[in-house]
Amino acid sequence: MSHDHSTALVTQDDPHRNPVPNPGIEEHVERWSDVDSAAANRAYRQVVTLFGLVPLFAIAFVVIYFAVPRHATANILGVNWHVHTTLLGLTGGLAVLLIGVGAIHWARQLMNDTEIAEERHSPASTEEERAGFVDTLNAGIADAGVSRRKMIVASLGGALGIVAVPALVTLADIGPYPTAAVRRETIEKTIWADGVRVVNDVNRLPLKPSDIEIGQLVNAEPETLWDLHGKEYMNMKAKSPLVVVRMDPNSIKIPESRSAWHVGGILAYSKICTHVGCPISLWEQQTHHLLCPCHQSTFDLGNSGVVVFGPAARSLPQLPLKVDAEGYLVAQSDFTVPIGPSYFERDSRNDYKDGDR
Repeated sequence: MSHDHSTALVTQDDPHRNPVPNPGIEEHVERWSDVDSAAANRAYRQVVTLFGLVPLFAIAFVVIYFAVPRHATANILGVNWHVHTTLLGLTGGLAVLLIGVGAIHWARQLMNDTEIAEERHSPASTEEERAGFVDTLNAGIADAGVSRRKMIVASLGGALGIVAVPALVTLADIGPYPTAAVRRETIEKTIWADGVRVVNDVNRLPLKPSDIEIGQLVNAEPETLWDLHGKEYMNMKAKSPLVVVRMDPNSIKIPESRSAWHVGGILAYSKICTHVGCPISLWEQQTHHLLCPCHQSTFDLGNSGVVVFGPAARSLPQLPLKVDAEGYLVAQSDFTVPIGPSYFERDSRNDYKDGDR
């Protein structure tokens, strides 16, 4: 860098204030690119090339992300490499590296070569200094040679823009795209189905109507839950629990559309609160109310599970019940509406009919 000798590091020669002599600024040596236009043009092309290669690596990252199998491996020099993550690291890393190398090369070979030294000053700038900041900024832009070498700015802008694409693509690892079809087959689906027995979640014994007294609440699960393992088991255990209650049919309101969903006043509802998904089991026998302990949402199980208090926005989903040939309680189907907390894509306007709420 060139030198500005008009400003000294120290303006006082008092040995008591400055025991170390002012070394000054070393003699300036011109860069080759400052004295040889061919060298400068060569550095210019190199910077543009470095920035121009970034989109290629960014696009390669995206192609590899979707095209290379996640579990592919390769044995190189006796080491077992995961091809997918290795190639992603190489392409993504090289894209970022090229931006850094190009910026450094630009600064070292093409930007104005000036060294400035000044005394320390108060952190607060004066009005004159703040007013002069814009002039300094404009001078810096001029020193960078932007006006004469516009392709550098264009290539840098393109490189910075395209390098964000690989980062955005990796967001797909969060999970499948939440289309309506995907939601129906994932978060809105449980393992309840026609003929699946209702079992006590403590002893796993199947329930008969005679096992449940009026006013009693039983926590239950689908009998098929324990056929699952690992992540699938945990997912379904979180979505499938029930509260099974028995009430006097003459003391509850059963809509016409659900007249065949109960067995002698025995009804089954999702145990998962429709507010934020807490498990519910605080049962008030006299009022037929089920209270969520988290935020006090209260559901009337004697009236289609409607919300009577609290922040929950939807009624508690009800599971249709029947009795199988051996006299055990079984499901007629899966839940007819999604269980669990509400979310912004969830349209509940058509959940219920015939006076259901």
